Amino acid sequence: MHFHIITILPEFFESPLSCGLLGKAVEKGIVRTSLIFLRDFTHDRHNTVDDRPYGGGPGMVMMVDPLFKTLNSMPDSCKKILLTPKGKPFDHKAAARLSRESEICLVCGRYEGIDARLESLVDFEHVSVGDFVLNGGEAAALCIMESVSRLLPGFMGKDESVGEESFSEGLLEYPHYTRPEKYQELEVPEVLLSGHHGRIARWRRDRSLENTLRFRPRLLDEAILSKEDIHFLQGLERVCPARNLYMALVHSPVMNKMGKEGVTSLTNLDIHDIARVCETFRLGGYFICTPLKDQQTLAGRLITHWTTGAGGQGNPDRAAALTGIGICESLENAVTQVEIQAGTRPHVIATSAKGPGDITFGRVRRLLDDEPVLIVLGTGYGLSPSVISMADANLRPVCYLSPFNHLSVRSAASILVDRIIGDYY
Repeated sequence: MHFHIITILPEFFESPLSCGLLGKAVEKGIVRTSLIFLRDFTHDRHNTVDDRPYGGGPGMVMMVDPLFKTLNSMPDSCKKILLTPKGKPFDHKAAARLSRESEICLVCGRYEGIDARLESLVDFEHVSVGDFVLNGGEAAALCIMESVSRLLPGFMGKDESVGEESFSEGLLEYPHYTRPEKYQELEVPEVLLSGHHGRIARWRRDRSLENTLRFRPRLLDEAILSKEDIHFLQGLERVCPARNLYMALVHSPVMNKMGKEGVTSLTNLDIHDIARVCETFRLGGYFICTPLKDQQTLAGRLITHWTTGAGGQGNPDRAAALTGIGICESLENAVTQVEIQAGTRPHVIATSAKGPGDITFGRVRRLLDDEPVLIVLGTGYGLSPSVISMADANLRPVCYLSPFNHLSVRSAASILVDRIIGDYY
């Protein structure tokens, strides 16, 4: 593997390329490097590589001509990578793919960025090493070089070392122990001393699953899991942020098709289906808000039938779902009920298919770590402005980039809870 590194700071790489496993790989010829000093491709007496941006603004921009001439000097077979925040996130799969290349050129940007015309002149792969700001691409280039190089034959001491690393199977790695057996009353797990390879393998797999669920649960989206894996994960004791999430379905005041405020009637399917969503994702509670006494009585009769009545006896799963429903005369009453249950007032989030919203699903997810959240759904033609105005924030629509955004409230409830919680309650 030959890395060509285009940089204005070639000295940045001197120490990393001369020590550790990467240094040994360079000595053995497993990895070759060419540090290409960008200023060598300039023609003015100051070796200028940057200039002020058109349109004004702070900082400087890397000029297109020196970079274009530098890249034209690369071998035709060289894979050209531009390190940029807008690039595709770099991960283990990307490293494995790049390890099959023979030559890679890494372009290390600096300042405020690179003249955008370079991207029209050169066929790049855009890569980002993470959602954080660096002074330049040099540190990112080192990350890629090390991640790719360690997958090359002969780089690691043992081939199995590569296969058992974090992310190689979409999971974090299991914990490791070495001598002494006991340190400050902390002992090495007995199973690792047993010599029983099957038990050790299962223990390591379980710890890997446990670490992943605890620290990086969304990695499980891509991991292939067995029945044993899923059974183990289901049995784990863990923090349950979904218990901080509550849902309210408002029947008044809502908008009708004439654009006026009004009241809607209960819908049997809304009661059942949203309750099942709340139970599946382990939400803290589900409240149906209607000021009409006959509608409150009807909701009570339906819930009783499916919980303690004949329906509940024949369908215990349905009974479990509907047990958590609360009937309130208003949204204000639902907020009070959540405050009593959670011990603090919830962050009230209104939903609408209209407008951009001012809070995202990810931000709502993060709120759940510290405080209760009440998601407010509207019936009819959506929540009235008076309800939306009392909310702390308005959630971005489920499909905000589509001109058609007319989901049933049951469908919207399912999607938004999955976006916020997923399987990570």
